[in-house]
Amino acid sequence: MERYDVVVIGGGPGGYVAAIRAAQLGLNVACIDKRGRFGGTCLNIGCIPSKALLKSSEKFAQTRHELAAHGIEVGDVKLNLKAMMHRKQKVVDDLTNGIEFLFKKNNVTPIVGAACLRSANRITVKEGKGNSRDIETKTVVIATGSSPVDIPGLTVDEKKIVTSTGALSLSKPPDTLALIGAGYIGLEMGSVWSRLGSQVVVIEYFDRILPGMDGEVAGAFEKILIKQGLSFKLGTKVTGAKTGRSGVKLTLEPAKGGKTESLACDVVLVAVGRRPYTAGLGLEDLAVAVDQQGFIQVDSRFQTNISGIYAIGDCIPGPMLAHKAEDEGVACAEIIAGQSGHVNYDAIPGIIYTNPEVASVGKTEEQLKAEGIDYRVGKFPFSANGRARCNRATEGFVKILADAKTDRILGGHVLGDDAGSLIAEIVSVMEFGGSAEDIARTCHGHPTLSESVKEAALAVAGRPIHI
Repeated sequence: MERYDVVVIGGGPGGYVAAIRAAQLGLNVACIDKRGRFGGTCLNIGCIPSKALLKSSEKFAQTRHELAAHGIEVGDVKLNLKAMMHRKQKVVDDLTNGIEFLFKKNNVTPIVGAACLRSANRITVKEGKGNSRDIETKTVVIATGSSPVDIPGLTVDEKKIVTSTGALSLSKPPDTLALIGAGYIGLEMGSVWSRLGSQVVVIEYFDRILPGMDGEVAGAFEKILIKQGLSFKLGTKVTGAKTGRSGVKLTLEPAKGGKTESLACDVVLVAVGRRPYTAGLGLEDLAVAVDQQGFIQVDSRFQTNISGIYAIGDCIPGPMLAHKAEDEGVACAEIIAGQSGHVNYDAIPGIIYTNPEVASVGKTEEQLKAEGIDYRVGKFPFSANGRARCNRATEGFVKILADAKTDRILGGHVLGDDAGSLIAEIVSVMEFGGSAEDIARTCHGHPTLSESVKEAALAVAGRPIHI
């Protein structure tokens, strides 16, 4: 029988990173994944292919609508969706193949199959054609990720009613795309197809987009998306769907109750969230504790109630983000190896890769008010930033929230070009327990977009220079 020190179940960002880090620490490691291609949802049907399409669709839209302002004249611009999809798939293939290279480099044993826990130390792996094999291990790390949440009354066929998986592979831009859910995934995919020519209608149960994000940022972002051509039905729920040859007819009604209406569309994208994926693992037989939503319960060291079984990533509570899973994978592996691993959950950024991007870390104003924390706000608009004007990317602003007494940064929010990179500076300062003054007194290159972060930090103390 095969024997390992650590077996990681799930080869996504959390799982493969945990496996590599454990191997680096001298442990004998195997990583099991039933997809057949390592990288999980993120690399195969999530983060990576969606970002590839976002960039391609952005270039298409820029060529059609923005190059003339830069003095670049082009002829008739045509969409070659087949070539765009081919590029997306090549990016995916290159990165998933890269994981196999990293496994080989770090002496991680890859195993393809569906894992089922027989005990804390024994795993059965079901391979193709009815074959199976048993594996013994000292430690198990569950990193099986998540799957899309369904809506009652809507049957997903990945053709006319799709999840993000189907939305990544549509054969042509639908004339009308109904997007259910105004969160990260939905707005990204809605932006892709809107740029490629679809009329996108966003249906959101709450009365605002991006529930949980800073309200001021979400409101400003909604106005930008409306200018880009997206339309919104907020405070609205979907109560039914009828699929026909010509498309889908949705039945809608106000979230608080009221008169129903119908909406005809070619394709419906369901993007109302994700839930932990643990089916077939045998958790019930071992009495591994899970909560009412199906999340595996772990302690501060990522260990479940069963000694020797750990869990990380989307299948445990916390933000469902690839980088959160990666950090947990490293920390968990280090703990198993006898070191001290830790994840600071107050310094994990969330990013929406639209154009402009939206990035956030730490507390929102709404949270600080609810918690009764006295704070100060510093804001700086990109319209006052020299590099943003050179780039013709002046929409949005940087917003920093700091403790009124200590000046310690409590939250940072960026709406604008390359926000996903700009937020990293605020994350780093928060990780070190730093203040707005620390950013304000740090020299930033000129002209750069990052100067807007410095100016927002200066604004916390009421002394911005360029506004």
